[in-house]
Amino acid sequence: MYRLGRMTDATYRLITMREPDKLPMPLTDPMCGADIRALRQKAHLSQAAFARYLNLTVGYVSRLERDGQRPSGPVLVLLNVIKRQGIEAVVHGPRVSRLDNSPPTA
Repeated sequence: MYRLGRMTDATYRLITMREPDKLPMPLTDPMCGADIRALRQKAHLSQAAFARYLNLTVGYVSRLERDGQRPSGPVLVLLNVIKRQGIEAVVHGPRVSRLDNSPPTA
């Protein structure tokens, strides 16, 4: 498409990531155990319920809250989303029946 002139230079660079330094990086703030516990308590959830919503084990959530382990990668990103948008960003989403092939409704 680029060679045929159907794609702009900017789109080509974005798709091929030719200039990764110019792409905005998602911000993830490091979180300590007290921060994670505060998020969970603000949502009025037990460790078990919080772990289930995040698809984690209860033991892992417990280690995070006791500073036995630091969250990283996808878990840290997910915790930052919850920090910014609340637990509703994870708990509620479009509901689609397994038998229904129509697009999800909001």
